[in-house]
Amino acid sequence: MPSPWVDLEATPVAPDQPSRRRGHRRPDVGLTLVAAVDYSAEIRDLRTTVDSIQQVSDLDRLRAEIAELEKASGAPDLWDDPEAAQKVTSRLSHLTAELERVERVGQRVDDLEVLVELAQAEDDAETLAEADAELQALKKTVSELEVRTLLNGEMDEREALVTVRAEAGGVDAADFAEMLLRMYLRWAERHGYGTEVLDTSYAEEAGLKSATFAVHAPYAYGTLQVEQGTHRLVRISPFDNQGRRQTSFAGVEVLPVTESTDHVDIPESEIKVDVFRSSGPGGQSVNTTDSAVRMTHLPTGIVVSMQNEKSQIQNRAAALKVLQSRLLQVRKAEERAALDALKGEGSSWGNQMRSYVLHPYQMVKDLRTEHEVGNTAAVFDGDIDGFLEAGIRWKRSQDRAHA
Repeated sequence: MPSPWVDLEATPVAPDQPSRRRGHRRPDVGLTLVAAVDYSAEIRDLRTTVDSIQQVSDLDRLRAEIAELEKASGAPDLWDDPEAAQKVTSRLSHLTAELERVERVGQRVDDLEVLVELAQAEDDAETLAEADAELQALKKTVSELEVRTLLNGEMDEREALVTVRAEAGGVDAADFAEMLLRMYLRWAERHGYGTEVLDTSYAEEAGLKSATFAVHAPYAYGTLQVEQGTHRLVRISPFDNQGRRQTSFAGVEVLPVTESTDHVDIPESEIKVDVFRSSGPGGQSVNTTDSAVRMTHLPTGIVVSMQNEKSQIQNRAAALKVLQSRLLQVRKAEERAALDALKGEGSSWGNQMRSYVLHPYQMVKDLRTEHEVGNTAAVFDGDIDGFLEAGIRWKRSQDRAHA
């Protein structure tokens, strides 16, 4: 019996026959291509991973917490404390979306199995192609959910404070720092995460000396902490009139937002506060009052500056919040260093970690995970999920090795 699969590229075409290369039998080719996929094995692997994700996510706990938050959100005095109310409604929204996402992915696996059975039973190439597209989309969704289950550190669930600083490289480094700031803000925008730029210090010629912003989303710290370290840019400098290649560096610091349970008490005697006039590109309330605040923690020498708010009181509160986060991180680092000393090992994953090469070729490559992307424009426009996922998996493996 002749095979039902027809290889149109190999079938000879007589000169007096219409060319079948432009005919209407391409669906057979599509079916031939996707028929090689072992859908039973693929669906079985997906279902195993989804079951594991649902176990780790503890859906019963999620439902119970959602019920408590719904009760709290209905309290008549909820908005007497706007900050607390915002936390309640934000967490309720996040947990509800998370529960729906995990439950929905299990249903999608079931639907995919039915779709594949229908396509194979009827030899329907179009339906099988649709199933193949859904399979690829499901793999991506399940991979993202699997990475989320790896964020089980003590502070991974926190919101994040991110600081980008220009390092070696002069004006190119300042420009690179501004490029990274935009990259992270675009990443947050793509995911619908709220951001708040707390401080920007502009360089004289172009770019930024430094900038600090908050990402208001659950697990923002756990997700973005793998970005901490030194980033390197190689390109033809737009600021060099001789068009020479320039290497520049920018540093990224990621901190968890402190909460009331962290007990980071800072005595007034340990803080030195200086006020100065805001600097920036101009506009109302800029360079008109001494509203900017520089806060120095005397025992550690940590300095925090804030100038984006209009009043000195607001800038002082924002600076204190960032200082508390940095002191909390110092405390955790000291504890980790003491543990590493006992083990005889060090933790150095936060050093130079990614290269962005724009000349003589285009490539963004993570030096720890080996994950690389050739579309540099997409990366600088916030398409960094692949780097984040690879980084989270890498960090998890490092933590296990040092455990």
